[in-house]
Amino acid sequence: MTSPEKTSILVIDDEIQIRRLLSNTLVEAGYTALVAATGTLGLKEAAYRHPDAIILDLGLPDLSGMEVLKQLREWSKTPVLILSVHGEEDRKVEALDAGAEDYLTKPFGESELLARIRVLLRRPKPADEAATARYGNIEVDSLHRTVSLKGVQVKLTGKEYSLLRLFIQHRGKVLTHRQILSEIWGADAKLQTHYLHVYVRRLREKLEEDPDEPVYFRTESGIGYRFVG
Repeated sequence: MTSPEKTSILVIDDEIQIRRLLSNTLVEAGYTALVAATGTLGLKEAAYRHPDAIILDLGLPDLSGMEVLKQLREWSKTPVLILSVHGEEDRKVEALDAGAEDYLTKPFGESELLARIRVLLRRPKPADEAATARYGNIEVDSLHRTVSLKGVQVKLTGKEYSLLRLFIQHRGKVLTHRQILSEIWGADAKLQTHYLHVYVRRLREKLEEDPDEPVYFRTESGIGYRFVG
């Protein structure tokens, strides 16, 4: 396990009293404490400082904690402990399904918090993707959620970006129509393949040199699509 002296914990919480409490608790336990008061700042700190674990409050003033978690999981596997005043089971399940490793309800005891942090840090930490990555001529900045083709920024809609991220996360693998529709549009859209054809065509038009001869977004006839990058 990483020694506390070399271990940094990022606290993302908008309440200054909570940030001070957590920071003091972590420092007294021998950790380096990093703090951010908003989701946007927290994502930047996570990208630039590479903390060993993150304590994330769900009630943030700009982005919701769930949105921060979802964006973070696009490129980072840093373990996340959720803090929330809501202790309902469905809230916990939602956060855990979105990629959090643990969930702690406010108010909490300092000893329990530190014990949960120790558990997170005992897990092997997989390597993160770079916040900015290149796939052929396509460059994706996951932190700022921007996409460029040959250095020129390309404007994508939210759904187009989500579809691109899904392809990237499974690059080289075949994704079936149903898998993609369920992930991007929800379980009720599993048979609405026309949605998918339209959006894949849009991605090809924006990111392929020749949309009719795609290099990146390959069709697997009768099955789905594969992203090659």
